[in-house]
Amino acid sequence: MAKSMSLLWGAGSPPCWRVMITLEEKKLQGYKHKLLSFEKGEHKSQDVLEINPRGQLPAFKHGDYTLNESTGACLYLENQFKSQGNKLIPDSPAEQAVMYQRMMEGLTLTDKLNSVIYYEWFVPEDERHDSAVKRNREALAAELKLWEGYLQTVAAGSYLAGAFSLADAIVFPNIAYAFRFGLSVGHYPKLAKYYSLLRNRPSIKATWPPHWLASPQGFDILKDL
Repeated sequence: MAKSMSLLWGAGSPPCWRVMITLEEKKLQGYKHKLLSFEKGEHKSQDVLEINPRGQLPAFKHGDYTLNESTGACLYLENQFKSQGNKLIPDSPAEQAVMYQRMMEGLTLTDKLNSVIYYEWFVPEDERHDSAVKRNREALAAELKLWEGYLQTVAAGSYLAGAFSLADAIVFPNIAYAFRFGLSVGHYPKLAKYYSLLRNRPSIKATWPPHWLASPQGFDILKDL
C-alpha cells in the first residue's frame, strides 16, 4: 500500500511533518519521498507544481489521488487505513469533539507562528512596520496562552484528546517549532511538558527534521514571548 504513495516535503515544515507522523502511526513506512529545499525555491519546481499548483509542500499522492492540504491528507490516511497501525480518531463523541476542535485550532497556531517567525520572508522590506511586528507577536503570545490553558485540563500523561490522536499529529509539530525558535520553557510549562511527553514517541523520532538533528541549537526569535 505504501509503495503507491509519494510525498514531496520540506524539513521542519509543520504541514509536512504532520503527514509524516500520520504515515508512521498508520504503519505506512516505505512510501516514496523526496526532500526539497525551501531556501533554494524547490517547492516552486515543476515537479511540485504538477502535483500542487499552489507551489506548496507537502505534495502527497496515493495512487491517482492527490492530497496537498496536510490536514486533509491526515484525515484521509486515518479513514482509509482505520484497521492498520494506531487508531487516530477516538470512538467517544466527547473525545472526537475535542480532537476535531484542537486539530482545526492547530492550523491557526501554524499561521500565527509563521506570521512572527517568517515576517521578513513574507513581507517585502518597504512594507514592514514595527507596529505589525508588535501586533503579530502579541497575537502569537495570546494564542500560546490559549494552548497553555488547554493543557491545564489534560490529565497527566494524556494527550490533547485523551489517547494520542490526529490532534496531536497536527499540533505537535507547531509546538516543537515554537521551542526550536526559542519559546521559553519557564513561561509555558504545560506546553514544555507536552513537548517532552511526545518528542520521543517512535513516529515523531522517526520523522524528526534531519537538519534539527544535525544542528540541535535553535534560534531565539520567540524567547521574549
